[in-house]
Amino acid sequence: MSLLKRLVRRLRDDRGMTTAEYAVGTLAAVAFAGILLKVLTSSHVQAALTALIDRALK
Repeated sequence: MSLLKRLVRRLRDDRGMTTAEYAVGTLAAVAFAGILLKVLTSSHVQAALTALIDRALK
């Protein structure tokens, strides 16, 4: 097999791509969870949720 053919075959080989995709997906999920946690623990959102729950229970 020629050097060029081996190089092309090696460049087209995508073994390990699923692992990289899982890593990127995991990082995105962790970043989203961090942002969501920050938003939900802010005083404005906590006040709104408390008011909503109080109104629902009355």
